Amino acid sequence: MAGSQWWRRLRQNFGISAPRMAVRPPLPWWGRGAILLALAVIVTGMWWWGFDFGQLFGGFNRKEVEQKLALLEAEATRNRTEATELRTRSSQLETELAMTKGAQEALSRQATELASENAQLKEELAFLQKLFADANRQVGVTIPRLAVERQADDVWRYSLLVARGGAQGDDDFKGSIVLQATVAPADSDQSAVRTITLPEDQPAAAGALKLKFKYYQRIEGTLRVPAGARVTGLTARVYEDGSTTPRATRTLSNP
Repeated sequence: MAGSQWWRRLRQNFGISAPRMAVRPPLPWWGRGAILLALAVIVTGMWWWGFDFGQLFGGFNRKEVEQKLALLEAEATRNRTEATELRTRSSQLETELAMTKGAQEALSRQATELASENAQLKEELAFLQKLFADANRQVGVTIPRLAVERQADDVWRYSLLVARGGAQGDDDFKGSIVLQATVAPADSDQSAVRTITLPEDQPAAAGALKLKFKYYQRIEGTLRVPAGARVTGLTARVYEDGSTTPRATRTLSNP
């Protein structure tokens, strides 16, 4: 019984009465490619959609992060621009400050020079008042004032006042000054102390040491010394033209 049923089924599937088989040609390559591309687009879209929603539901919003990042970049750009402007302004202020400081230093130097000149003028005025108050004093050349001070590391400035007392007549006094400076070295080595004579040792100072006056004349100039050296003494002698004997002598100690 079971064998006859099996035989009947076999004849139905492989016999004359079996259902007909349909043979179909395969799809062309472009058709298969289009199907695969469509499937890839669908899968990618599903993946991207799932990724976005997964981030949203998971507490991470990519669009919001991108917006914040854009805002931060804009703020950073604004800060860089402001920093550049501030640096430019700071440079301008530094330049203005340097100019102002230079002007203040120049004014301070001018004020110091004017104060020194004013003191000298006062001293000369006092001397002239005394000179003219005593018109009957004996005629003679004097050096009422002699001073020396450091101007730079290797330069000292000297100043002196030469005057004549008593009745002078109409003739001007003509002559010159000879200065002798005692110079000590910076290391205080007494064996290296030297004497510098002007204008013999420094001929450029000859013009400043010429004398031609009726009542008085103020003399100023500079004395060059070795770097760091100190002028410890200064002697000034006034010579009249044609004479080898000094008409006046004054010595200044500058310890």
